[in-house]
Amino acid sequence: MRLMVLSIVAALAAATPALADDAGGQGRVELRTGVTWPDGQSAKGEIGAAAGYDWNLGSNAFFGVEQSVDKTLASGEKVRWGTSGRIGAKLGAADKLYATGGYAYGKGPDAPTVGAGWEHGFSSKLYGKVEYKHFFNEDNARHSNAALVGMGVHF
Repeated sequence: MRLMVLSIVAALAAATPALADDAGGQGRVELRTGVTWPDGQSAKGEIGAAAGYDWNLGSNAFFGVEQSVDKTLASGEKVRWGTSGRIGAKLGAADKLYATGGYAYGKGPDAPTVGAGWEHGFSSKLYGKVEYKHFFNEDNARHSNAALVGMGVHF
């Protein structure tokens, strides 16, 4: 499953510039924090980082890819890596509303993910975002959730 998701994300990343009306885009790196919780259980803190690239799909839409690493702030927890894509709408010059999907691996069971987020540009380089993700954990593990806020830099 993980290989399939990574292959799809890589293929879309390679093909997207050819499909874009305006092939320009921008890279981004961010630090984030928030809470994570398995369905029906209490929340724990989480910290992480991500790097990605967004391509313009005309003047009102975009597509991006992202690689992330997150750590639940609890004893014995391991790092969880994620590879995902996102597609969304540009809402004016400073805001992006998007859906995200991908695959998480490392800590605990592997998990396909879906989510949504909002990104706001504070300047041409600095941005903040809020994001929700749902993890469909494999191996009969409880599904889990994450609510994150982050600050990043475009380049």
